[in-house]
Amino acid sequence: MFNFFADKSCLINNKYNISGTDYNHIKNVLRMKEGDTFLVSSNGKSDLCILESFEGETVIAVIVEENYQDCELPLKIYLFQGLPKSDKMELIIQKCVELGVTDIVPVEMSRSIVKIDEKKKQSKITRWQSIAESAAKQSKRNIIPEIHPIVNFNQAVKNAKELDLIAVPYESKDGMISTENFLSQIKPNLSIGIFIGPEGGFDEKEIELAKSANAHIISLGKRILRTETAAITAVGMCMLYIELNGDNK
Repeated sequence: MFNFFADKSCLINNKYNISGTDYNHIKNVLRMKEGDTFLVSSNGKSDLCILESFEGETVIAVIVEENYQDCELPLKIYLFQGLPKSDKMELIIQKCVELGVTDIVPVEMSRSIVKIDEKKKQSKITRWQSIAESAAKQSKRNIIPEIHPIVNFNQAVKNAKELDLIAVPYESKDGMISTENFLSQIKPNLSIGIFIGPEGGFDEKEIELAKSANAHIISLGKRILRTETAAITAVGMCMLYIELNGDNK
């Protein structure tokens, strides 16, 4: 079943008025017809709707069941991703949105190979936000995760201090025990920050700064992972743990 996002202002008398690119996608790409059903996510909830009619360049969709499904994790995951090379950021955003992150913060780190020109940063964010929206639609999310402006590492750590837990996959002497200890603290309604280094990894000073913010230094296993693999693995671990244990917390 297809999923679309709409601003709450589009809801009038129990009907969604959908226009713009989604109108074109529904009518001309998917070739949906009156009577077809689909999901509309708005204001953090997803409603089951039936296509009532096309009026001008607007799709009129009637709600047939409110709060039809909730696919969100019972906590918030903030991914602080060190800027990677080429199009790896697009892959990271796509997969981590599918896994359930709520926010992604691109971070310029000491060993980041990529340096994005100030004039190009906004266009990058716009592109990345579009990818997040597409991934949210595909995975039936209730929300579209936000891609934040690019920040430096110091600012990222400062922002992360406001969260309940912080994890930094790095060379942990305790191995997977450190990861198990971190995961055991995850419970519903918490906010979690996950820091992933770029291709060059973290600088020692960055690790020390993260530790000063009470970050948990964890392991993702004995193998060396690429930055995109590390991001997907770390988010996946948190997703799996809360999905398995959330009700028991």
